[in-house]
Amino acid sequence: MTLLRFAFIALPASFLITSCGAYLNQPYAKQVARTGETSSTNKNLKNLPKPLEPIVAGIYNFRDQTGQYKNVDVGSSFSTAVPQGGTTILAKALEDSGWFTIVERENLGNLLNERNIINTTREQFRQAGDKTQSALPPLLFAGILLEGGITSYDSNIITGGTGARYFGVGGSTQYREDRLTVYLRAVSTTNGKVLKTVYVSKTILSQAVSANLFRYVNFQRLLEVETGFTSNEPVQLALKEAIEKAVESLIIEGIAADLWKSKEEKSIDDQLVTQYNKLKEQEESTLLYNREQFNRTQKNEVSASSGVNVLFGDYKQKKAGYSFRLSYARELSKIFSGEINFNAFELVTGKSFKNHAFSLDLNLRANLLPNDKISPYVYLGPGMIGTNTLFESNSEKDNPIFWKMQYGLGLNYNISNSWGVFGFAEHNLSFTDKLDNLKLGKRNDYYFNFGLGLKYYF
Repeated sequence: MTLLRFAFIALPASFLITSCGAYLNQPYAKQVARTGETSSTNKNLKNLPKPLEPIVAGIYNFRDQTGQYKNVDVGSSFSTAVPQGGTTILAKALEDSGWFTIVERENLGNLLNERNIINTTREQFRQAGDKTQSALPPLLFAGILLEGGITSYDSNIITGGTGARYFGVGGSTQYREDRLTVYLRAVSTTNGKVLKTVYVSKTILSQAVSANLFRYVNFQRLLEVETGFTSNEPVQLALKEAIEKAVESLIIEGIAADLWKSKEEKSIDDQLVTQYNKLKEQEESTLLYNREQFNRTQKNEVSASSGVNVLFGDYKQKKAGYSFRLSYARELSKIFSGEINFNAFELVTGKSFKNHAFSLDLNLRANLLPNDKISPYVYLGPGMIGTNTLFESNSEKDNPIFWKMQYGLGLNYNISNSWGVFGFAEHNLSFTDKLDNLKLGKRNDYYFNFGLGLKYYF
């Protein structure tokens, strides 16, 4: 009973532990103003090699194009879901990179008005005889314009939770994930050509964890204990990280396309581009909900596995025996594969029955998520069993052969494009009641196989 209670509490408690950074740093007092938080993306941006020559860039408006308002449970909200200061965040990311000289374009009217005031004032001083006054130098023009914006904000792309309660003791956790998308492009001011366009997305996580105790500890004595927290990832920090990642991508892809160069040797630039392309390939192979994809070209696979066999025959007592399997499979299409298995296993039941057996199976397998790193599958097919009885039987030959049919399901985990591990559970329906050398009743014998294994693709 104590073990069951512990299991019910351990599940929500595990979420509490993983988020203990928020739980153990609860605000009990006012905090003074501080400089903004940094991220690993910002550090990567600052660690880029310096440019051969800074790029003069102008940003007129990097705006929110989503039209989204905050998602509230009750009523409506006129607050936007995304911060409206995208241009300011982008300008800061460009400055942190060290690759750009930024010219003011968002409030160009204010700048021009102020320059007109200065020129007018200096002209008045010159007319009054002050020969030291000179006209303002011309404005710096941009070599490229940075355009784009926040193109989407998707709320509740995935929600869920878990909880348990046992005799007044329980806990629960809930989560929700939103997602924003940023596009950034560089446009040449010479001919208007779009030089590069990059696309970055960022998820925003919200969590709620609670644990409580409601218990009568004595007559008319009720104990209530409750704790928990809610953690919401700030949208501004998520937007900042997405824009910084977009700037980093734009710089590196520009180096790869020979649009600009760094001060370092070409080998350093090539190494930077290679690392970026490798990471980009990995990220592009990952779908929504972090579903990592494998673009496998191999059509064949061999595998080996071991596990247990459980026979359901005419004996009441059930025991587990060993099971080994060697398999070969050939891909027929993206979903279906043909598979042949050789199994060696032990049939054990009752107090005295033990029999070694082998089977040969031919299956049609359906891979439900063929390109995913974690892929479930189901299979079905005919087979035959051969047994070798360890004690004399007047009713059976020494090596009887029986026909059967098997079906099962499994879960495959791809370690790489060449290797994977898997687990399976299989139900074998034999067309005989003599697997345990005992024929009673009308039902045929059947058995289950459970196993874990390793496979190789070639």
